[in-house]
Amino acid sequence: MSRTSVYSADWVLPVDGDPVADGAVAVEDGRIAAVGTAEELGEGERFAEAVIVPGLVNAHSHLEYAVYAGFGDGLAFGPWIRLHIERKVRLEWPDHMAVARLGAAECLRSGVTTIADASYSGAAAVAAGELGLSGIVYLEVFGSDPARAEELRERLAALERERGELVSLGVSPHAPYSVSPALYAAVYALGRPVATHVAESDDELDYLLRGEGPIAAVSEVDPPGTTSVRHLAAESLLGAHVVAAHCVKVDAAEIALLAEHDVAVAHCPRSNALLGCGIAPLGELRAAGLRIGLGTDSPASTPSFDMFEEMRTAVYAARARERRPDALLASEALELATLGGAGALGLGDEVGSLAPGKRADLAVVSLAGSPYLPWEDPAVAVVFGGGPDRVLLTLVAGEARYEKGGFEWRKLRLSAASARARLLSEAPVAPKT
Repeated sequence: MSRTSVYSADWVLPVDGDPVADGAVAVEDGRIAAVGTAEELGEGERFAEAVIVPGLVNAHSHLEYAVYAGFGDGLAFGPWIRLHIERKVRLEWPDHMAVARLGAAECLRSGVTTIADASYSGAAAVAAGELGLSGIVYLEVFGSDPARAEELRERLAALERERGELVSLGVSPHAPYSVSPALYAAVYALGRPVATHVAESDDELDYLLRGEGPIAAVSEVDPPGTTSVRHLAAESLLGAHVVAAHCVKVDAAEIALLAEHDVAVAHCPRSNALLGCGIAPLGELRAAGLRIGLGTDSPASTPSFDMFEEMRTAVYAARARERRPDALLASEALELATLGGAGALGLGDEVGSLAPGKRADLAVVSLAGSPYLPWEDPAVAVVFGGGPDRVLLTLVAGEARYEKGGFEWRKLRLSAASARARLLSEAPVAPKT
C-alpha cells in the first residue's frame, strides 16, 4: 500500500526551481510526489522557522578518516600525507568500521544524503549501508603494478555482498604521483566509476615535474615530467566517468583539457586552505562548463563533515580570489552542494533537487534564533546560517535517517575514539602491501 507523507516549512528550496514560500514536499513510497505550497499539499509535519532543502551531496569524502582530526596540522603536504600513511596501517577492520560509522552519522547530521567516498578499507560502503546513507564508495588503490587491479576486483566482489542497497561501488586510483599509468588503465578496465586526486599541491608538482620534494619518499611511481592533468590526458586517462578531486594547481590549458574530456571536479575549499595548497580557480572551472560538486574531504584535513561550513568557505574563497562579492552567490553555493554534486557523480536524474519523481532525499534546517530571521533570502539564510546543529531531520529515500537528538552518539564516539588511540600508538607496524 502506498504511503504519503507531507513535510512543510517556511520555505522550500527545490534548487532547480524558484523558492516556495510556506512550502511543502509530498513524499510517497520513497519518492517525491509533489512540491508546492502548504495550502496546496497540506501542512503534514510542520517545521516553523525552517527551510527544506534537497539532501546535500558530499562530492568528496573519506568516512574512514573521521577521527584523524588535527594529525600533522601545519605540516607541508608531503610530510602530512606520509604521516597518515604510517598511522592508518595500525587499524584493523573493526577500527575502520567504528570510524566509518561515526563519519556516516556525522554526514547525516549535516544534512548529507549522498556521498562520493574514497575508501581505504571498504568499511565506508558497509557503514553507509548500515546507517542508510547513499552514494558511491570508491575503493582506493596505490602503486605501480597493474596486477593490483585484480586484487581490487576481488575486494569489490566481496563488498558487493555487504554494501548497502543505496550504495554503489567505484574505484579510486589515488593520484598520478602514487599510481602508475599502467595501474590506472587496469583499474579503469574494471568498468567502475572513478575518483582520483588531481593537481592538489605544490609538493605534487615538485614530484611530477622533477622527481623532487617530500613525495619522493613515499612514491613508487616514476615522475612523468609533466603535470597531473597533462599526464592523465597523454595516457588517455581522462573521461566523463572520472571525478577529479581538488584541481587547485591547474592552468587555462589544463582546464580546457578537463572540459574537453567532460571530467567532473570535486571542489574542497576547506581542505585546500588548511593544507596550504591554495584556492582552486572555481570561477574558471565553472566558466568552462565543467560539472562541479562540493566536497568536505575528511577530518584528516578539515575539521568536520560540515557541508554548511564548506558552502560558506566556497563563497569566501571565490570572492577573495576574484575580489568580487558576486563571484559566488549563496544560491550558487547551495547548487554546488546539491544538484552540482549529483551531476558530477552522474546521479542528477535521481538526487540533488526537490522535483517530482526524484528520490525523496531532503534535509530540514532550522533558522530559529538566527540573525537571518525574519526572512529576506532563504538561500542566504541557510548557507550562511545553517549548520549540523540546526538540521532537524534528514530523509534518504523517504526514510528518516537522522532526527535531531537521535543516534547513540556516546557509543559511536567512544568506539571511534578507541580507534584514534590506536592511530596515536607508538607501536611499530609493518606497512601493508
